[in-house]
Amino acid sequence: MDLRLVEDITPNLVELLHDQGLFGARESCGQGLCGCCTVLVDDVAVSGCLYLAVAVDGKKISTVEHLDSSGTLSAVQQAFIEAGAFQCGFCTPGFVLMTHQLLAHNADPSEDDIRHYLSGNLCRCAAYPEIIEAVRLAARLQKQNRANPSG
Repeated sequence: MDLRLVEDITPNLVELLHDQGLFGARESCGQGLCGCCTVLVDDVAVSGCLYLAVAVDGKKISTVEHLDSSGTLSAVQQAFIEAGAFQCGFCTPGFVLMTHQLLAHNADPSEDDIRHYLSGNLCRCAAYPEIIEAVRLAARLQKQNRANPSG
């Protein structure tokens, strides 16, 4: 994705994304503690509220908006919908991106693995049981997709 700065002031990554019309990453705490601003930079999760926009020059940026670029929901997105793993939805993009990263590193995580990996993401609505179920479902869906790639 080609991001460009639109101000003389160096914004953080969330502000830059918002300037580009990408609103999935949301600044909430402004301190990198809640996970709402999660963005993948070169496939590594970062806190967009703390990450300077100038630091993404030449890097691959992925937001929740990029996960269904083919017009089809990813297994993680589909799992979050099926499990009802959201209430207000404010934290959901961060959880979805972290789940993508988790499953890229561990295709079959235990509940402890899931809880540990997602511990930096906070949900004010307390949808945690549904989020755990969504991660488990996403892992199963990805396994099925690998076994039957034609769908």
